[in-house]
Amino acid sequence: MDEDELPLFKHSAKERSAAGRAQPQARGERPFGKYIVYVDESGDHGMASIDQNYPIFVLAFCIFHKGHYSDRVVPALERFKFRHFGHDQVVLHEHEIRKEKGAFRIFPNRAAKTRFLEGLTGIVEASNFILASCVIEKGRLRDVAETPDNPYHIALMHCVLSLHDFLVEKGEQEHLTHVVVEQRGAKEDKELELEFRRICDGSNPRALQLPFEILFADKKAMSSGLQLADLVARPVGLHVLRPDQPNRAFDALKAKFFCKGGRANLGEAFDGWGLKIMPPRKSEGLR
Repeated sequence: MDEDELPLFKHSAKERSAAGRAQPQARGERPFGKYIVYVDESGDHGMASIDQNYPIFVLAFCIFHKGHYSDRVVPALERFKFRHFGHDQVVLHEHEIRKEKGAFRIFPNRAAKTRFLEGLTGIVEASNFILASCVIEKGRLRDVAETPDNPYHIALMHCVLSLHDFLVEKGEQEHLTHVVVEQRGAKEDKELELEFRRICDGSNPRALQLPFEILFADKKAMSSGLQLADLVARPVGLHVLRPDQPNRAFDALKAKFFCKGGRANLGEAFDGWGLKIMPPRKSEGLR
């Protein structure tokens, strides 16, 4: 031990060993779960007008095991930023990348952008997370309901219930799980928080009390989880909107969807589970 080391950092071997062991939870506190959820959206959830080029709203829950997230996902994304920008003070936003705005005016040609996108896709493929998503087809929603509910709230209900089902599989349903969303505005955030709390307090089809807590992150937050979630939502929407169109990004997500039958069916049985379409299509139904 360096004699000049500050007392704050001086610990005996016994103290260092004790510090490395998990501390017991205080009585009455809910233990934190092993998973954390990052959320993003694609499309406009308003019903006053519908964009015919993108007439859908997508909500995506990316569920990460905290150990894998901190040990693998965050370092991989940081290395990617250092390689392409020389620093890590860039927030990866799908819209800005696609439109080559701001920090993403760096591509000298189409081949360079393709390599950049392939690198990001590779990180998504290598990252272990579970995807629970809901796509609202706004035109069909308006057709079946004279005064349709808020598409965001409809999608939120289905994603929250899928999150609960996944945590039941893992035996984590009783533990406090945080759900991180990006701030949109004071009014929108307040409405979302109220709806989220309403769902978790039992106003859901199963009358479940859910130990989930919503957290709002600034749009400029350097959250690796939020940045990856941002890259996920639009490819899911494009798959639903144009299923016959090649979609390399969606192909990388197929094995991530929460699915019927657990890990044995990853990449196959996700329709109606990790990928829900509302209102339900007659050919597909909804569990």
